[in-house]
Amino acid sequence: MTTTDAVPTPSDERVAALRARVASQFADVRADLEALVRIPSVSNEAFDRAHVEASAAAVAQLLRDAGMPQVDVLRVTGADGTAGAPAVVARRPAPAGAPTVLLYAHHDVQPPGDEAHWSTPPFEPTQRGDRLFGRGAADDKAGVVAHVGALRALGDELGVGVTVFVEGEEEVGSPTFVDFLHAHRELLAADVIVVADSSNWKVGVPGLTTSLRGLVDLVVDLEVLDHAVHSGMFGGPVLDAVTLMSRLVATLHDDAGDVAVAGLVHADDPEVDYDEDDLRADASVLPGVRLAGTGPLTARLWTRPAIAVIGFDAPPVAGAYNVVTPRASVKLSVRVAPGQDPAAATAALQEHLLAHAPFGARVSFRDGEEGRPFQAPRDSAGMRAARWAMGASWGTPPVDIGIGGSIPFISDLLDVYPDAAILVTGVEDPDSRAHGADESVHLGELERVVLAEALLLEVLAPRG
Repeated sequence: MTTTDAVPTPSDERVAALRARVASQFADVRADLEALVRIPSVSNEAFDRAHVEASAAAVAQLLRDAGMPQVDVLRVTGADGTAGAPAVVARRPAPAGAPTVLLYAHHDVQPPGDEAHWSTPPFEPTQRGDRLFGRGAADDKAGVVAHVGALRALGDELGVGVTVFVEGEEEVGSPTFVDFLHAHRELLAADVIVVADSSNWKVGVPGLTTSLRGLVDLVVDLEVLDHAVHSGMFGGPVLDAVTLMSRLVATLHDDAGDVAVAGLVHADDPEVDYDEDDLRADASVLPGVRLAGTGPLTARLWTRPAIAVIGFDAPPVAGAYNVVTPRASVKLSVRVAPGQDPAAATAALQEHLLAHAPFGARVSFRDGEEGRPFQAPRDSAGMRAARWAMGASWGTPPVDIGIGGSIPFISDLLDVYPDAAILVTGVEDPDSRAHGADESVHLGELERVVLAEALLLEVLAPRG
């Protein structure tokens, strides 16, 4: 046994044995992932719920086959009457004196969108080069099979208690997540929680997510007239609502593209930065389009607020007619920096919009979702264990990264289990295109994730 940063670690021989075992079993992991991708488990209410049920059943069977002695498909009804999607919970009790580790993933996926934008059918897994393409191949069915693969690799040599929690409604905002936690508080209790729903720094370099931005969204309604009027008769002294809404939205950023809303905070700049050429390629920025904002790109992505218009209700071009439009609406999505209270962010945004209403237009709001940001302690026993496991798997130490997106349920986990160490990991990389067309997972990275998780479970086990 060796020691790295005060973490007792297994011998080189044990690491080599687990590496060989993961490699020998990886064809099965890939086959399991392909089978899950073929199930179109879109949790959006506009899609057939039967596919989410089938996905849960398939995940439950995978966990039974991986040696988990207790596997259940569970659901709750939220306090507002919302019927929860099926979640899979599998348990293997901890040996005496050993900790329990909760492994989280989700089996539901985003809608495929316009299938014409996909190179191959979204629910038919297809390999091109080192990548496997398909909806959910990365987000987050790869996380599911990573847990299954790690459990298979350890088999009866598993030295910790394990609970696997595979949610079925993450892609629609986890509406019954908190109710589920409270209903099954003891069942899900753990000392360490591993959330496999994030990304790595790049192919070949692991990432350990230490911060997540929070989320605020709201609908802004702007009215200027009681009803539509003839644009020839009244246009000029009366500006239409679409023009006024456009002017209002433009006040949210300054000329450099930085957010210009007082009261939205910044966290500290990250220690690493993103190469601009890589970002432009990863985000498919068109030639000639300048990037917005100032400061390190990673700060703009991870530790500073961002505002996007994700919906705009206005008369469509098709069927437009000559009137001064009386009202318009936009939906704003605001990513708030670690350390920002979402309610305070909402208040700051509303205050800004009211203060900048152009020409006295009437502005009102419809509140939407709020999710708290996350900032992990960078130096804890759990983080040191995760860093060792990733470094041993990849052959290079992980980079502490932030994620510009939000995983609000992590704060919910901390509320219910305040003493648990939460480790946010993942299988994605910058080219995974999660939520977009041609979503994919790098198969070499998936194998390294399986090994890293097996090593993490190994190092968390008590040693004599």
